[in-house]
Parts: sequence; C-alpha cells; structure tokens
Amino acid sequence: MDLFASPMMQLLEDAEGGVRYWPSFVDAATAYAWFESLQHADWKSQRRMMYDREVDVPRLTASYWLDDLASDSPLPLAGMLASVQQKVPAPFSAVGMNLYRDGRDSVAMHHDKLHMLVPGQPIALVSLGDARRMRIRAQANHRDAIDVELAHGSLLAMSHASQLTHEHGIPKTIRPMGPRMSVVFRVRPPR
Repeated sequence: MDLFASPMMQLLEDAEGGVRYWPSFVDAATAYAWFESLQHADWKSQRRMMYDREVDVPRLTASYWLDDLASDSPLPLAGMLASVQQKVPAPFSAVGMNLYRDGRDSVAMHHDKLHMLVPGQPIALVSLGDARRMRIRAQANHRDAIDVELAHGSLLAMSHASQLTHEHGIPKTIRPMGPRMSVVFRVRPPR
C-alpha cells in the first residue's frame, strides 16, 4: 500500500492544520480487508435522550483504548493507527467506530466533546465501505458549509481548533446505500 500516492485536499484552514482530506489514503484491497476484519468488532446499539424521549442511536458503535488491544487482536486497529500516523502524527490513544448500516443511519451535526479531547491534538477519521457525504459547517453561520464525499479507504483529519468553530455530520439519505464504517482516532485525556 502506497500511503503517499494520494493527494491531500485542504478543506478548512486554521493554525492547527484545519480539515484535510486524502480521498485515496489506502488502496481498495487494504480498505476492503480492514472493513471485513472490523465486522468482528464489539458493535453495540445505543439509546439516548432526545427531545424528552429515549430514541435509538441511528448507527452501531464500538470503542477501544488503543493500549488495551492485545497484540494478537483480530482487529486491524494497530496497523490502521500506524498508517494514519504517517499522515497525521499524533499520540492517538483511543478509537471510536460507527457502523452506518444503510442510508437511514446517520449522525447529527455536532463537534466532538472538547472535554474528552486533548487540546491541540487532531482527530483522524478513516472511512470504509460505501461512500457517504459528510457536511462540515461553521457554527457561527450555517450557510457556510462544505460537503465532502467520504470515499472507501479515505482519511479525514480535523484539528482540535476546528471543533471550536465548525460542526460536522453524516445526514440520512434516501439513496440505496450499503454499509459504511468510520474509524476515528482521538487523543483522549489519561484515564
């Protein structure tokens, strides 16, 4: 896999690197192998309160502390981390994953919870499976939005600073969609 063949696109700029996108971070065969292996992650359905009622979270989730993963883990997270760090060098400590089963699964516009991130450290998101559109918009002016199609085998890096000024989400779609995974590496405060 040639990690340096893919050109980087600068979507937003800030003093910490902004939002950058590599549409072909890894080749299709590597992305497919990662996708297949991650089918065996500990996927969970969740419920949460929204507008005074409890609702299903419209996607499955899994999360791991990277130092808790056994060296013989069947999940490819250690190899993925090494590849990500070649583009986005950071002391990533945790990974959160989302499985969007079809176009009805989504995540609302949000920014990552700042108290759960180490200031100054980036977030790196690897997309696997069917491409989905991510919307990134300024919190101050919702008309200033960028849509990016997160391709199979792509990498999106968001600076910590971008979480203060922008929000992002994966909207529902009526288009027929197969499953998609996002594998998100973060630097969490020590446990």
